Amino acid sequence: MSNPQPLYTRDNCRFSCPLQWGLTVFWRQAEPDDGWFQELAAATEPDGIRPLKHHFREPAVSQFAISTQPHVSPLLVVQRVKGRLQYLVRQRRPKAFQGNYAIRSVGHVTRQCIEAYVADQLGHHRMADPRIQARFAQYQIERPDVDLSQPQKTSHGIYWYNLHVVLVHRERWMEVREEVLQRVHDMIVRVCEGKGYRLSRAGILADHLHLVLGCPIEVAPDEVGLGFLNNLAFVQGMRPIYQFGGFVGTVGEYTTNAW
Repeated sequence: MSNPQPLYTRDNCRFSCPLQWGLTVFWRQAEPDDGWFQELAAATEPDGIRPLKHHFREPAVSQFAISTQPHVSPLLVVQRVKGRLQYLVRQRRPKAFQGNYAIRSVGHVTRQCIEAYVADQLGHHRMADPRIQARFAQYQIERPDVDLSQPQKTSHGIYWYNLHVVLVHRERWMEVREEVLQRVHDMIVRVCEGKGYRLSRAGILADHLHLVLGCPIEVAPDEVGLGFLNNLAFVQGMRPIYQFGGFVGTVGEYTTNAW
């Protein structure tokens, strides 16, 4: 028996996304200035990566503020920024950078604010029937043991990669059946366990859901959204219950005001 084809793909889905990052790279020698910044921005634009700002924390440490498209993973940000910049300075610095780096997701508000917002979703979207309200309360997910403020590590760097994901039913269809809510809850947990996502919060509501989670550095934000959409379609009998796309936004311990 062949595997079912995904209903949701990059070709038919659109994700709205403020995806923003702080990237730190380390030069082998102090760099005199950043006259290369505009050329770097032009070189990375075709990759879906837009450097917004740059400053030297010290002569040999560069910090970038970056925005990206949904198909770009944070690992690709590191590779492309360092690789494109190495090319630009290759004549005077054949081996410009040390191997290590740090990258962190940032948002317009802090992770703590988003987690509090998701935790209060039942209060924002109260059901008229108190019995249905109590039913939904059973299926909210809170993982106090998951601390998204802590960095993750690769062989060369550290990273913070946290997303707020929102998926909405098509035509705002209201789902209140207990057996379906249970399947949705269980599938969210299963997807996170299978893909290595560190789920902090999930708000499961009648016509949409919110997720706050940490992700592996090599996974693009739209891959995260598509994975949930297709697995949730599976538990709904392979029907496209959710809209073709959603919201995937970066969150972190700092906001863009820190730039």
